[in-house]
Amino acid sequence: MSSSFALFHRNQTASVRVCISRSSVGSLECGGTGPHSDAYSGFSAPNDHQRIGSLERELEELFDEVKRMIRMGNKSDAIDLLTANYEAVKESLNAGTKGIEEAAILDVIALGYMAVGDLKFVGSLLDLMKEIVDNLKDDAPRLDSILMHMGSMYATLNMFEKSLDTYQRAVYIMEGTYGKDSTLLITPYLGMAKVLGSFGKATKAIKIYQRVITLLGSSRGAQSKDLVVPLLSLGNLLLKEGKANDAETHFTRVLDIYTKLYGQNDGRIGIAISSLARVKSAQGKSDEAIQLFKRAIQVMKDSNYLSPDDSILEKMRVDLAELLHVAGRGQEGRELLEECLWITEKHKGKEHPILVTHMINLATSYSRSKNYADAEHLLRRSLQIMIKQKGTDDQSISFPMLHLAVTLYHLKNDEEAEKLALEVLRIREKAFGKNSLPVGEALDCLVSIQTRLGKDDSELLGLLRRILNIQEREFGYESEEILVTLKKIVYYLDKLGKKDEKLTLHRRLSVLRKKYNQMVNY
Repeated sequence: MSSSFALFHRNQTASVRVCISRSSVGSLECGGTGPHSDAYSGFSAPNDHQRIGSLERELEELFDEVKRMIRMGNKSDAIDLLTANYEAVKESLNAGTKGIEEAAILDVIALGYMAVGDLKFVGSLLDLMKEIVDNLKDDAPRLDSILMHMGSMYATLNMFEKSLDTYQRAVYIMEGTYGKDSTLLITPYLGMAKVLGSFGKATKAIKIYQRVITLLGSSRGAQSKDLVVPLLSLGNLLLKEGKANDAETHFTRVLDIYTKLYGQNDGRIGIAISSLARVKSAQGKSDEAIQLFKRAIQVMKDSNYLSPDDSILEKMRVDLAELLHVAGRGQEGRELLEECLWITEKHKGKEHPILVTHMINLATSYSRSKNYADAEHLLRRSLQIMIKQKGTDDQSISFPMLHLAVTLYHLKNDEEAEKLALEVLRIREKAFGKNSLPVGEALDCLVSIQTRLGKDDSELLGLLRRILNIQEREFGYESEEILVTLKKIVYYLDKLGKKDEKLTLHRRLSVLRKKYNQMVNY
C-alpha cells in the first residue's frame, strides 16, 4: 500500500491509507443520486480491512472541509486544498503506484471539484481514475462505490456511454457480493436508469425503475417513503415519452404515500400535486392543471417547506403562468411572472444573472398583450445584465438582443432595431456559423426591419435566399417552415421582374401549399 503522499487539510497533513464509503439507500428521499450526495457517509460493509476505515475517515474529513469552505464562500481555498491533494497523489501515480488507494483519493478530489463547479478538470480526473480501475480486480475493496461515483460524474458531464459502462460494472460486482435482491443495488440502478433515459433508451430505463420499485416495495413496504424517488423519476420519464396516463398512476401513488406519512398540508404534498398538474396539462385538461398548480403553490407557501426563491417553487409558478397564457388568461399569467421577478430581485439582488430569464418571460407576456413599452424596459435591463456578465461578444447576449430588436420594430424604432439585428447577426455568425438556424432567425428579423426601412429589393432578396437555404438544410426541401420564406421570395422576384425564376418557385410554392392544406383538412 502506498504511503508516499498525504491528504492535505488546511493546517495539517495525514498519511494515506484507504477507502471509500457507499451512500445508503436511506438518502433516497432527499434527492437521490447526485455525485456528491452523502458520498462519504460512513456506511461500511462488514468485511473491510482495518486500513480501509482509517483512510475513509481522512477522506470524509477532507470532503467535509471542502464543502464547508464552499458554504462559507471560500471557493478559492477549496480549490487550493483540492489541488494540493491532487499534486500529492499525482506524485504517487508518476512513481507507478496505481492501486485502489490512489483511485479512492482521486475519487474524493473529483467529487470536490464537482462540488466547486469546476467540471472541466473532473473529466481529466475521471480519465486517471478509469486507467486505474480498469486494471483492478472486481474484489478490490470499495471498488463498487468508486465506480458508482464515476458513473454519476460521467453522467453529469453528459458522457452517457462511459457512465453506463461504469454503473454496469458496479452492479455486476454488487450482485455477486450481496445478491440480486439486495437494496444496496438501488443507487446504481437509479443511476443507470437516469442515464438510459437521458440518451434515448427509455424502454430499458423504465424496466430498471420498475425493478427498483419492486425491490423497495418488497423490502420496505408499499408505503415506504424510499419509493418516492423512483416513482417520481419513472413518472417524469413516462411523461417525457408521451405516456401521461401511466405517469399519472405513479404520481398518484407518490401523493398517497406523502399524504399518509405527512398529512394534507405538508410541503411535499405540493411537489406531488404539481407532478399531477403536469400530467393534466399533457392530457389537454388545462383547467384541471391550473387548479392543481394553484393548490400545489398554496400548499408550499402555507407550509414554508421551501424558500420562496427555491427553483422547484419557481418552476411551478412559471409552468402555471405558461398554462394561463395558453388558456387566454394572460393577465393572471403576467401577475405570476411579475411575482417571480420580484421574489428573485428580493433574494438575489437586482443585477443577478438569473433575473434575465424572468425578465424575458415577462417581456414576452407584455409583447403578447401589445404592451411593447414595458417589454422594452425589461429587455434593456436584461441585456445590460447579460453584457455585464458575459461581455459584448458572447452568443448568449444575442437572445435578449434579438428580442429587443423585435420589440423596437413594433414600437416603430426601426433604426435602432436594425442596428441591434445586425449585431445579433454578427455575433451568431461567429458563434454558430453563417448557415446555422440561429443565424436564419436573425436574418428573418433583419429582413422585416429593412423592408420597412425601404432597403434595396435586391439586397432583401439576397437575405431571403440565405434564409431559404438555411431552412432547407435544417428542416428539409419540402418542409412547412419554408412556405412563408418562399412566398416572400416570389414577391420580390415579381417586383424585380425575374419572371422565369418566379414561375419555378411559384410552382413549388403551390405544390407545398396544396400538400399542407390537404394535411390540415385530413
